[in-house]
Amino acid sequence: MVLLNGNVVTSYYDPYTCATVMESSQTQKAIAVGVGVLVLIVFLGYVNWLNHQPPVLAKSEERDSLTGVPDSIKLNPMRDRASEKAAAAFIRAMRDGHCDEQLSKWEHDYRKKYASFICDSEAKHPLIGWQLVDWQDQPPLRILQYRGKRLNAPGETSTYNELFSVTLERQYADWKVTKYDAMY
Repeated sequence: MVLLNGNVVTSYYDPYTCATVMESSQTQKAIAVGVGVLVLIVFLGYVNWLNHQPPVLAKSEERDSLTGVPDSIKLNPMRDRASEKAAAAFIRAMRDGHCDEQLSKWEHDYRKKYASFICDSEAKHPLIGWQLVDWQDQPPLRILQYRGKRLNAPGETSTYNELFSVTLERQYADWKVTKYDAMY
């Protein structure tokens, strides 16, 4: 507290610092600490709640009439992203021209022609960007659907958007890509 002209004041103008100086009481400090603790408890409670939620928090009821893909999807920021990382590595390799290496295991079974078709189509319609638009869990499989942006042909500047999906299977602690579906 400061005495100014015989009166008790909690704030005054300090001419040396050109600022108003406020005195704080014990009650004000206790309120500030209490509010800070309350905000911290609410935040930690929210993080704990998110940690126990599934990867997809919400999907919009509205869906694209042609593809059936939800208009929007809200993903849990605390989700395990291991499957997304495995899918992204696969997609990047496909984009960077390593299709044959990625699908080499497929060429030993009935999918040999399909693998050849995919690699040929990926070369003709290079992928330049993608965004996750749907997520489906069907244990032990996870299907991640993306909206991709492709060039109409290599070297051209015109593009088109299309959907493609990556199916992953959980094998022990890792996710392995087992299927790639795209329409060209």
